[in-house]
This record gives sequence, C-alpha cells and structure tokens, in this order.
Amino acid sequence: MSGTARPAGPNRVAFARARFIAGFLALPVLLYLIYVISPYAQAFHIAMTNWRGVSASPAFVGLENFRRLLGDGVFWTAVGHNGLLLLLLPVLTIAIALFFAFLLNAGGSGGGVSGVAGSRFYRVIFFFPQVLAVAIVAVLFQQVLRPDRSGMLNGPLIALGLRPVGFLSDPRLAFWSILAVLVWQAVGFYVVLFSAGMASIPREMYEAAQIDGAGRAQMFFRVTLPLLWDTVQVGWIYLGIAALDVFAIVWVMTAEHGGPDHSTTVMAAEIYRNAFQYFKFGYASAMGVVLFFFTVAFAVAALRLSRRERIEF
Repeated sequence: MSGTARPAGPNRVAFARARFIAGFLALPVLLYLIYVISPYAQAFHIAMTNWRGVSASPAFVGLENFRRLLGDGVFWTAVGHNGLLLLLLPVLTIAIALFFAFLLNAGGSGGGVSGVAGSRFYRVIFFFPQVLAVAIVAVLFQQVLRPDRSGMLNGPLIALGLRPVGFLSDPRLAFWSILAVLVWQAVGFYVVLFSAGMASIPREMYEAAQIDGAGRAQMFFRVTLPLLWDTVQVGWIYLGIAALDVFAIVWVMTAEHGGPDHSTTVMAAEIYRNAFQYFKFGYASAMGVVLFFFTVAFAVAALRLSRRERIEF
C-alpha cells in the first residue's frame, strides 16, 4: 500500500499526544509572536534608525543612538534613580509587608498562634490602594504633599508658623517622596500575598516552635520566612520590575515630569519625553532596548541569587 506509514504502538500514542498539544499551543504561540515578540523586534530595528515617527523610510544609523546614550547625562541620571528604586523599593516594601502580614497571622496576644484582632478588616484596608488607579494615587499624593496651606502635611506646619516642606519642589526631598508613595502603594498587595502564604503554613509548626520556647522573632525567622521564601522571591522580582518600569507616579506628581532639575526622572519618563515630546523615536527606542536588557538581567540575577533549597511541609 502506498503512502506514508504511521507510527505504531507507543510511538503512535506519543505522536498523537504531541499533535494534540501542538494543536492547543499553535494559536497562543502565534498570538504571542505577533503581539509580544514582534513589537520587541520592531523596537530593536527602530533603535538603529533616526525615525521621528512620521517618515515612512527612516535612515539607518546603526549603533549611533546607543553611542549618544553613553554621553547623555540626563539618561544616566535616570538610570541611577532606577537603580536606587531597584535596591530600595523591594527591600522596604517586602520588609514592611512581611511585618504586617506576620502580625495579621501570628501576632495575636491570646494563647496559641493567631492574628491580631480584626485581621480580616485590616487586610481589606491594606489592599485598598490596589483598587485605585496609579494616576489617581499620583494626583492624591500631589495634593497631600502640596507646599501651601491646602497640603495635608504642610497645612498644619504653616498653621503653627513653621516653614512648609518642599516634598516635591526640593531636589533633595523629591526622590524620597516619590519612593515613599511607591512603597505606600505597593505594600498592601504584598501584605495580602504574604498573608495567604502564611495561612498555608500548618499551625502545628508554630505550636511546636512555641513549645520549644521560641519567641515571635524566632518563629518568624526560623519558621515563617524559610517556608515563605518562594513567595518572597516572586514578590522581589515583581517589585524589581516595577522599580525599573515606574512611570505614572513620576510623570504625574513631579514638576517638569521628572524634576525639579531631573531629581526624580526615570528611564521610562525619558523614553516618553524623547518619543512624544521631542519626536526622537529612534533614540527613545534605543533607551527602551537598554531598559529591556536591564530588566532581563535583573530577573536572571534575582532568580539565581535568591535560589534556595525548597522546603516541603
């Protein structure tokens, strides 16, 4: 009989399974290639041109945009700010979130291991900032930090005859004010995330630690943190990516969209500024490519450095 012979026996089953899986994956993979990989590829191409967003055939300039980046002081200032956020935002957010999550799950004053009174209500309050859009958070804190009588923080100072504090107008304070807002916005989500992870830890482990004479701090560092490490690792990576990609808070809250004097600017803000204010889309794409490699390098480094032996329970 002519024709291609079909695999027989176990090989035929394996072939059918592979065909079945390929049939399910074909459309998602195609969509991923079109809507994710294709824009990345286009960004790499545009970064090597002088495209201004209007010409149909921009001139190819090779690595010229990347050479210009090496001498762009404002861009490297933005890189430095992203680097500080990359270091401080995950550390502060995770530390605060772990503290509150531990209180909500194991910080009760009664016998046994239980959370503080009203822990369910507190979870809702902590999560509330996640309900607000980022732009709304930025506008809200822009009003809170106003340097006049209508500012929530400066109003009482002025009423007492003290000088107002330029939280967003003083170059020495503006960056730290932005960092505080970012931490405030992020903490609630990770409190809920870590609380869910802690709730899955068997109570018997805490009770055994108590019987052995462990205090709250020992229970946290010897029981909770090791068993929650995978969740902390995921949170660290998400927060690191958020620190590299921060844009809306800086753009809405600060003077000159990254000021004063570039004291709060970040890479995403410089990409937007060069693309949509200066119409240097090729140059902005080169910045985007640099940001892409920074993000990938951070994710790989974080996964390797935070890798630990998995603890089963």
